Amino acid sequence: MATSSSDRTTLRVTGVLFVVSALAFAAAASALSATFNWPDILREPASVVLPAFEAGGAGLVWTWFATAWTYGLLAIPVLLLPEALDLRGNPALRVATYVGAASVLLSLIGFLRWVFVVPPLTASYVTGDATARAAVEAAWLAQHQFGGALLGEHLGQLLVIGWSVTLSVVIVRTGVLPRWLGLAGLLVSLLYLLNQGDILATAVPGFPVWDLAGLIGSTGWGLWVAALGVCILLLPRRRGRAATASRRDEGRA
Repeated sequence: MATSSSDRTTLRVTGVLFVVSALAFAAAASALSATFNWPDILREPASVVLPAFEAGGAGLVWTWFATAWTYGLLAIPVLLLPEALDLRGNPALRVATYVGAASVLLSLIGFLRWVFVVPPLTASYVTGDATARAAVEAAWLAQHQFGGALLGEHLGQLLVIGWSVTLSVVIVRTGVLPRWLGLAGLLVSLLYLLNQGDILATAVPGFPVWDLAGLIGSTGWGLWVAALGVCILLLPRRRGRAATASRRDEGRA
């Protein structure tokens, strides 16, 4: 079946945005890691985090802003994906699409705390007396556990893993994209899921933690998202080869 101009445009936009979002987020997150020891610093107390945040100045705030919105960009191709793959009628993918978009929103809230919530807390901490600092430390812990650990990390990651797993199963079953991509998606999703141990340990002391799960899982998942974008961009060529092979088989019949 011929692909219309609008279908090709949706394919290109979806593929490009997956690639751009994955690469831009990786660049912003790398800068954040180099300048703020992220994500390891997330498990440090306010007495360590807030002075380090103050030392980073406005540049660090803008780095958090870039990290947030490069990840937030991911919501657009997630929402476009069913149309791009011509799977609008697939009920599992339709539900997963809303789950994936919700996950991006939750993670975005977690990231943007560092732009809108942490700076005033930091200012109060570094200029306050012992009583003020104790109050800020309590406020810091509350917002960090709620906006960060609960919304951004726990729910945000669980929902995006649910989206990845569902999409990977759809890919394997339908063959709409290379099946190796679906199998790889299942693997990286499992590795990413193991990072929940580190998050749960912030609320349940002694919960088993695999220290490398976050690094391996998030890096592998990011590479998979970029690969997803590339495979989508190559989809018209793949369909063209399939159509040519089909016509060749019909001619031999």
